[in-house]
Amino acid sequence: MTPSSGSMSNTRKARSSKIAAFVLTARPRPMGAAFCFGGVWMQRIMIVGQPGSGKSTVARLIGERTGLPVFHMDHIHWQAGWVERPLPEKIKLAHEIEARDRWIFEGGLSSTYENRIARAEMLIWLDLPLSVRFWRVVKRSFAHLGRNRPDLPAGCPERLGRDTLPFWRYIWRTRHSGRRRIASLVATAHPQLTVVHLRSREEIAAFLKASPHR
Repeated sequence: MTPSSGSMSNTRKARSSKIAAFVLTARPRPMGAAFCFGGVWMQRIMIVGQPGSGKSTVARLIGERTGLPVFHMDHIHWQAGWVERPLPEKIKLAHEIEARDRWIFEGGLSSTYENRIARAEMLIWLDLPLSVRFWRVVKRSFAHLGRNRPDLPAGCPERLGRDTLPFWRYIWRTRHSGRRRIASLVATAHPQLTVVHLRSREEIAAFLKASPHR
């Protein structure tokens, strides 16, 4: 699979030839853990997508395959007891991760997108249908009820409470606006960035199957 294959977003077709040319220019493997895609070695991977798209799972699986460190935005967003960090502190922690040489960084915080995408060597956009995403959110809420998901910090067990229905409504309200925001981010990315746009569970599975193992 290459960035100019069917996995690429339609919004990126105008740049497909540039990206394809970049991918075909293989470079030596860097020191330390790295991810190889289309003959190019990468050490900084940014993963974006709306709630329930599978960002944390994809990040974890690529991390296991490559040895790259994985960072979840929810670990920055929340503190124990579901206490939200102040925005300036969240931005500071995100920038500290982005400044590192190697990372797989999944999640939102759009105020840090510009800096993160400037540092990233690959952007993976998980763009699944609303029905799939919403079902996953509901399923994980019950599957992990009373327990911590791996992408959440200690002291933040999955719960059904007063925040549940507003979060589900948020998923519905932002089904179009959230996607447009990510599409805009992808369209304005620097031309050296390798972009992979995955729009179904089958495309995600094929991408992961093709990714190298250590």
